[in-house]
Amino acid sequence: MSQEKLSEFVEVTAREFDIPGVAVGVLAGGQEFFASHGMTSLDNPLPVDDKTLFHLASVTKTFTATALMRLVAAGKVELDAPVRRYVPELVLADETAAAQITVLNLLNHTAGLDWNLIDTEDGDGSLAAFVAKMADLALIAPPGARASYSQAGYNLAGRIIENVTGLSFEKAMSSLVLEPAGLSNTFFELDDIMVRRFAVGYNRGEDGTLRFAQPWKSWRAGMRGNNPGGGIVSSVSDLLAWARFHLGAAEGVLPAEVLRRMQEPTIELRASTLGDAFGICWFLRAVDGVRTIGHGGSGNGQFAELLIVPERDFAVVSLANAGPDGYPFNQAVVRWALEHYLGVVERDPEPIPYDQRRAREVAGRYEIDAMNLDLATDGTRLTLEVGIKPEIRQASQDDMPPDYPPAAVGFLPGDGDEYIITEGGLKGQRGFFTRDDSGTVVGVDLAGRLFSRVTATS
Repeated sequence: MSQEKLSEFVEVTAREFDIPGVAVGVLAGGQEFFASHGMTSLDNPLPVDDKTLFHLASVTKTFTATALMRLVAAGKVELDAPVRRYVPELVLADETAAAQITVLNLLNHTAGLDWNLIDTEDGDGSLAAFVAKMADLALIAPPGARASYSQAGYNLAGRIIENVTGLSFEKAMSSLVLEPAGLSNTFFELDDIMVRRFAVGYNRGEDGTLRFAQPWKSWRAGMRGNNPGGGIVSSVSDLLAWARFHLGAAEGVLPAEVLRRMQEPTIELRASTLGDAFGICWFLRAVDGVRTIGHGGSGNGQFAELLIVPERDFAVVSLANAGPDGYPFNQAVVRWALEHYLGVVERDPEPIPYDQRRAREVAGRYEIDAMNLDLATDGTRLTLEVGIKPEIRQASQDDMPPDYPPAAVGFLPGDGDEYIITEGGLKGQRGFFTRDDSGTVVGVDLAGRLFSRVTATS
């Protein structure tokens, strides 16, 4: 596959989705290919290149998990040990859960913690302050009972790293991961970022125009406290080097058996866009019969995607600086790269025709701590709308990403509890509905998160 064809596809697709700046990297056949398009900023433009910094958001979790696994390999942390062994100050709303949650529960999202709505109120964004407020966080399931994607769990994992190493999270990450992996263009601190070329994030308004996203990296509340779950900033070249690290270049830093263990299933996922299972942090999924590991991230106007195919020594990275279309742009890049470099084709499953009975059965409002999800039917189609809760927007001094407007949803063949979104910024997202013992729909999974039903509509 030629460099020219990759560059051509990236340019055409970026223009199609109207993304101001994108950067793509592919590792194939031992060679690295890079393609960039557009500008870092519409107001103060510089060309995007392979060194331009983007906010990686939740791809950060792969770094946090790898740092913890270095401590595991060194015998300083045990995966099956209770978190309280390392964070004795942990208090949760449920004392039994607080005593039972293990390190592994954090790393594979089975701790039973809600997403992340914690505000330290006094402006102290430290991990210590974050953990001190965790008694306010809802518990959605007993530890180990099910997977539900939790930012809070990874922030708690960051506190383990601090307590075990005696260093701040950021300094520990530098010594445990960034320096050994040779990632000289990967940072947490804004002071390190603002003296380098970085991409400004954008969100598209209701009128279709792009406005720059503020704050640049994360909401002000708990900024440092959210670093373990989503605070890292990097370039496409460094992120491709990170893929090489997990493909085996970690020799001398992490034993091969530890890397393999991170890539092995720890809990299966049902009908999830994230994959077929969680490894240790990694999303594991088979694409056209080929095993892949990966992780995505969505920040304020910035989207990142990393996918690795271990058996083919292959990786693809895609970074985009506009929402919500940065997500489908990245998905298009990943699928194109898989097909054109490996001959691996990924297709979305086809939904069944609209079923009014099923649509009425699931219609209603669902929520997690920070967001509402509304399913509605007009008798001809089922739509899904998801957004930040109004009271949270009103209480915040910061701009937040726009809500996702209603988009069509189709049920998938089978028992009727699995679905796929067929349009809009979340197109291709899959999930499923959960029921209680009586068969009543009580929740819906979207992007790996369990939204609980609060009202039903007919």
